[in-house]
Amino acid sequence: MTTTVVRYQAKPERADENQQLIEAVFAGLDELQPDGFTYKVFRLEDGVSSIHVVIEHDVDDPDSLQAVPAFQAFVADIAERCDSQPVATRASIVGGYR
Repeated sequence: MTTTVVRYQAKPERADENQQLIEAVFAGLDELQPDGFTYKVFRLEDGVSSIHVVIEHDVDDPDSLQAVPAFQAFVADIAERCDSQPVATRASIVGGYR
């Protein structure tokens, strides 16, 4: 499994727009039902910081989050929506529950 964690801060005036775009990604995922990865997004208490976690499962021929049209729309102008640009970091899962 490969895990990627992405953290950034949206501009305060665009934080709600950012969340709406993320919600559209999840609506697209619900519709397409891709396989091979887990995707979670957290909006932090400050209202502008977000953390995205993508876990790519060890499956043959997995689908890609990058192929989801709503995700493509989300990332298209993310640099313009952010005060702090997205930083992606590989992570190792140490443990989990449910």
